[in-house]
Amino acid sequence: MKAMILAAGLGTRMRPLTLTTPKPLLKVGGKPLIVWHIEALKQAGITDIVINAAYLADKLQHALGDGSTWGVNLHWSIETEALETAGGIVQALPMLGSDPFILINGDVWTRIGLQALIAKAQTMPADAAAFLCLIDNPSHHPEGDFYLQNGQVLWQAQPAAAVRYTFAGLSVLRPQLFAPMQPGKAPLAPLLRQAMDNQQVQGEHFSDAWVDVGTIERLQWLDAQIQAGTI
Repeated sequence: MKAMILAAGLGTRMRPLTLTTPKPLLKVGGKPLIVWHIEALKQAGITDIVINAAYLADKLQHALGDGSTWGVNLHWSIETEALETAGGIVQALPMLGSDPFILINGDVWTRIGLQALIAKAQTMPADAAAFLCLIDNPSHHPEGDFYLQNGQVLWQAQPAAAVRYTFAGLSVLRPQLFAPMQPGKAPLAPLLRQAMDNQQVQGEHFSDAWVDVGTIERLQWLDAQIQAGTI
């Protein structure tokens, strides 16, 4: 199984830190955010990892190289302009192959176990296009993203009993999800919503530690928690 880490964003909310350093290289607990993902993937037995990069791509490549430092093979998908999530994946598909792959947002930090995610990928029904990890809504995103009902992820309004969760930026995707797309700039959300309408998106709620490292304050908080051993 292969994985892709999304690392092409500008990190504008993290300025001035990201004026000279790409966001995935910002450190928490003594190592870059993206290295936490690389090490977790390696521990789970995934050694072929695609990374897309655009902003300060040369610095990312210089810092991570071919991945041999961590015992993995890094494959680079360089974007001349940021293609957004779906566009970046479409460009990288030749490196990802035809099997389901793990997708990880480069700007999250989590303890969600990748072994569990690999197991889900191996048992996905043939007609499922995606499996999403969902978490409790954080204080900065109280409205959540999607509903979870009987293992299906839905985006439209559901009965009051349905629970709405936040997408953790961690998923398993089938390349077939992107079959309708042409190369170019495109977001992922419309593709997922269409697949949800066709009941092709599965999901599960996870209670493991998770942080969206979207601001300097959250970066500093996470670093302090890791250093103190409380997360």
